[in-house]
Amino acid sequence: MSIPRVKLPPTNGSSYILPQLEGEIFTIPGFKSVFRMFTSQAQTNNGMAVFAWDGVKNDTAPFHHHKYAHDIFLVAEGSMLCWNGDECRLLGPGDFASVPPGTIHKPYPQGPVTKAIDLITPGDWVNFFRHVSDKFEGLIFPEWDDRQQGMFPNLVGNWEEAFDVFAHPDHVGCPVSDWSEKDEVLPDGEVPYFLKANKGPRWLLGGVMSRPFMTTVQSGGRSAISIIESSNAYTSSVFHQKLAFSAHHCLVVFDGELEVSIDDGEPSVVRPGEVCFFPAKVPFRLGFASKYVRFWSFASGNGIESLVGEAGQRYPGQALPDHAQAWDDEKLKEACQKLKITRL
Repeated sequence: MSIPRVKLPPTNGSSYILPQLEGEIFTIPGFKSVFRMFTSQAQTNNGMAVFAWDGVKNDTAPFHHHKYAHDIFLVAEGSMLCWNGDECRLLGPGDFASVPPGTIHKPYPQGPVTKAIDLITPGDWVNFFRHVSDKFEGLIFPEWDDRQQGMFPNLVGNWEEAFDVFAHPDHVGCPVSDWSEKDEVLPDGEVPYFLKANKGPRWLLGGVMSRPFMTTVQSGGRSAISIIESSNAYTSSVFHQKLAFSAHHCLVVFDGELEVSIDDGEPSVVRPGEVCFFPAKVPFRLGFASKYVRFWSFASGNGIESLVGEAGQRYPGQALPDHAQAWDDEKLKEACQKLKITRL
């Protein structure tokens, strides 16, 4: 059985593929943008929510913080000003911001069209979006929505605690800073940070490269995010075998064709703009069906990127090598045991 293609994330615990621009789609009145939910608490046992945020320049999101939720912003297109604690950066494509609990922050899309893919843990935080938003039935996003509702419309009672959103209407953001060398390394712990595109660490396992934005070290064990790259020029891959992870995976394809299959089913092809979701403990295979394949991997714990980092080696280059490097099968076995990954 191949993985089904659906327009809405199912709630029956199954794997699925979302075609481009599909998902559970909301718009906050006046935001001139949409949130396209790829996966949330119903699919991940509250482990994470992953969603696209697409729209034009808009300054309606206020300064706020979350007491429990960890927020990330990862720009795919356009630009975004992001205040993150006592620092601010102008994020471009591939730039990343990690906002742990308790950090006052504010995202401000700069356009002309900004597309970001964001993750937040726990996954049920996005119930706030569901509460203050309207379902979106249009094509791309509501560019001409001039309603003045704001982000906190008609909320009564103890809504800040209920939705884990604490507003700071009088907060004054710091000036925008230039990128620096500290934005090229992953910190050792769950602290606010930025990571410049393609400046962070790179790991290689055979012919599969991982460029992590965040590991479980930076997320308090709750999530991990990485760019994964490979090619059909390589004859073998660790991911040609069935692997069952203890984390849920949401894969967003940007380049090439990715072949995915679960259990002993027929492979399905995931193309640029499409999303594939694997629940935890479901064995899956990955096939890289184009000369160059690139996807962003979002996991609710130690996932694909953790295996590449643990079983592979640091890689000094920026581009995939012409020939896949040999991997140490004993090291791979030890990594799977450590990360609770089952090889089938």
